[in-house]
Amino acid sequence: MKDYIIHHDWKIVEEGFRPELNRISESIFSIGNGKMGQRANFEEKYSGDSLNGTYVAGIYYPDKTRVGWWKNGYPEYFAKIINSTNWIGINIRINGAELDLATAKVLSFNRELNMQLGILTRKFVAELENGNQIEVSSTRFVSIDDTETGAIRYSVKALNFSGEVVVNPYLAGDVHNEDSNYDEKFWVEVSKEIENDTGFLTLETLKTKFQVCTGMYFQILKDGEKVNTAITNSKREKYIEAFQTLQIEKGKEIVIEKFSSTVSSNYYQQNKLVEKADEAIERMKSAGFDNH
Repeated sequence: MKDYIIHHDWKIVEEGFRPELNRISESIFSIGNGKMGQRANFEEKYSGDSLNGTYVAGIYYPDKTRVGWWKNGYPEYFAKIINSTNWIGINIRINGAELDLATAKVLSFNRELNMQLGILTRKFVAELENGNQIEVSSTRFVSIDDTETGAIRYSVKALNFSGEVVVNPYLAGDVHNEDSNYDEKFWVEVSKEIENDTGFLTLETLKTKFQVCTGMYFQILKDGEKVNTAITNSKREKYIEAFQTLQIEKGKEIVIEKFSSTVSSNYYQQNKLVEKADEAIERMKSAGFDNH
């Protein structure tokens, strides 16, 4: 395989967008803190080849072993760490065109994992199908000090246009494992709630009955001030989302900050999970993005 990674003492760097190697990059640039791990999936929608993955330590499922008679002695089940709620999602729509690097023209692309600081950054310039060009910068981490939390700072700059931006942060729990046998799903919904900029999604594993609650809070900043345009919410099975619309001027940028929490019944009573997830979100909000 062609060696496309730039090596440094503490950094892993990728220059240029290579869709055919995206799954490899998603693995190489993964982040984690011992309690949860996250593949380097994009925050925004990506309709190209990708393997989404968010994993919570100690949350597993006894999947059926799918083997033939020639493997007598194999166990009927084996424990696997399963994909959990995707907390990083932030879809972006510019003047009606969806940001998707599988369909956009990627003019530049850089991804960097700073292993000393535990920070994943990505910066790219893309031209959307409507001709609008944007520069996007994202910074993401899961905290080593507060291991129930993770955060994203995601900026969008208008390069050659003015117009409307729709920001759509979400939590998606209807996930699957590609190596699951018989296309089996592992999660059922316990509860969901979302109001304006804050929401919580609680799921339970089949058989093992682990519960995991994932929370999110987001805010949009423009010229350093919080944008207070109306927020609408939507939800469906194992999914919650918010929409906020604002105007952007040519040469200006908006900044989205998204804080997330992940707590499980391995550490808290099941009826306390939403409360504990909310407390973790409040810790993030009080400290701010730069103080983690």
